[in-house]
Amino acid sequence: MKDILQAKFMSEMCDTAANMYRLGWDERNGGNISYMLDGGEVAKYLDLERVVRTIPVMGVNKEDVDLSPLEGKIFLVTGTGKYFKNVKSDPETNLGIVRIGSGGEQVELLWGFKDGGRPTSEFPAHMMSHIARLGVDPENRVVMHSHPTYTLAMNFVHSLDEKSFTHSLWEMCTECIVVFPEGVGVLPWMLCGTSEIGRATAEKMKSFRLVVWAMHGIYGAGKTLDETFGLIETVEKAAQIYMLTAHLPRKNTIKDEDMLKLLQLFKVENYRKDFLDVK
Repeated sequence: MKDILQAKFMSEMCDTAANMYRLGWDERNGGNISYMLDGGEVAKYLDLERVVRTIPVMGVNKEDVDLSPLEGKIFLVTGTGKYFKNVKSDPETNLGIVRIGSGGEQVELLWGFKDGGRPTSEFPAHMMSHIARLGVDPENRVVMHSHPTYTLAMNFVHSLDEKSFTHSLWEMCTECIVVFPEGVGVLPWMLCGTSEIGRATAEKMKSFRLVVWAMHGIYGAGKTLDETFGLIETVEKAAQIYMLTAHLPRKNTIKDEDMLKLLQLFKVENYRKDFLDVK
């Protein structure tokens, strides 16, 4: 077997967590990532027949959520109570590789969480979002949650209406409407770590790759860690510009007609037409 700490998916996960902490998105144990791995690739590093231990899916009742569509899928996931700043220096404690067990009621730990840890408390929400995104894009492999500072700040001073929130972000940077043309979904404040917020997020994920949890953070989904990180990074940059200018009289803006020209230039067809005011 190869050394799993040398696996590309492991180094990508460690680097991503380190960058998210460096940018201030994931203070203390805030934030979590789940990365669906290719079983054949994992088999180069681990004996898939060897289960370290089984872990019940926490935070949900069986009747609240059905994770069986993911049965047999393998995920690299951050641990509950773990600090992103420690992931790179000690991945075997702060990360785990788990497989969704029979019926989706428990996970099988294949590697990691060596101190007896378990997946993030948001694991059910992640899995529900994975199911929703796979229904839209079978190449979706990543769900990422973080607490980016300016995105959070914007929650307190801007309407949480999805159209207006998205439109304000689109106006901040020329690239925004091209990077997230479907816009940003928004949920009102909800209790985290519950099946209720997991179901609500998954429902939004059917239409959006980005979902804001009001006064809490953001969920992003994508094909790769880089893509998902980049989505959140672009929203955060736009929110930063918004917060730096919101108290000042605006003399210039990117007009809806100009956004439409951008979409045409980059041949983007899957965008929220109802979020633009153009004829």
